[in-house]
Amino acid sequence: MRFNLSLIAMLAALSRCPAGLAAGVHSGNTPVYAYKVIHTYPHDPTAFTQGLIYLNGFLYESTGLYGRSSLRMVELTTGRVIRRDAVPSQYFAEGLTNWKSNLVQLTWKAGEAFEYDLFSFQREKDFRYTGEGWGLTGDGRELIMSDGSADLRMLDPNGFREISRVHVTDAGAPVAELNELEWVRGEVYANIWQTDRIARISPKTGKVLSWIDCTGLLPESDRTGHEDVLNGIAYDSEHDRLFVTGKLWPKLFEIKVVK
Repeated sequence: MRFNLSLIAMLAALSRCPAGLAAGVHSGNTPVYAYKVIHTYPHDPTAFTQGLIYLNGFLYESTGLYGRSSLRMVELTTGRVIRRDAVPSQYFAEGLTNWKSNLVQLTWKAGEAFEYDLFSFQREKDFRYTGEGWGLTGDGRELIMSDGSADLRMLDPNGFREISRVHVTDAGAPVAELNELEWVRGEVYANIWQTDRIARISPKTGKVLSWIDCTGLLPESDRTGHEDVLNGIAYDSEHDRLFVTGKLWPKLFEIKVVK
């Protein structure tokens, strides 16, 4: 099972890479911060994590891969999947966020997003968008979506109409392959696909304010060789806790940024 999942993940990653588009991780004079692990929690090693949020004491997770995509409610301390609803097999699920009392989930290439009731997981609305769906978050007024490029799209949460875009740069150079997103204290945190770095982005200017270097977060002792990249950021605004994990990782970490 682990080998098959890893193979599927590898093939999905290869097919996803935009031709000629590099990850574009720069540093220059932009601060690069380290991290300190505060707590370590179990995480389902078969979960190909695409979207992650913390809400009302639980984690909500969107997992990907065709035929294996799901929407989940997860107990933080144990990693136990309390609820898991499968996404139809023709969809590769992607980013996830909450909007009021609902959840909104992207799909990769289908150009469709799904809105669910937070408590029943009943699918209530479908939305359409152009291009690919990667990461999703929101600032309380608009949804913010990544599509694998260096742009963040600001969307109307009631109909997914694009309101504006912000081009993300570091030292004047575009930062492409913006992936899973999280709104943290007025900033957008973004995984950069195929890297161990998280960008802290100004949603107004698109400028990378600093980097969080998560190199070595998953210890070698917890690696089997089948894990995929760092992906998954969740923020507990009430207690100021930051959680991160990766695709097919057996652990989820609460970290503190060390400046």
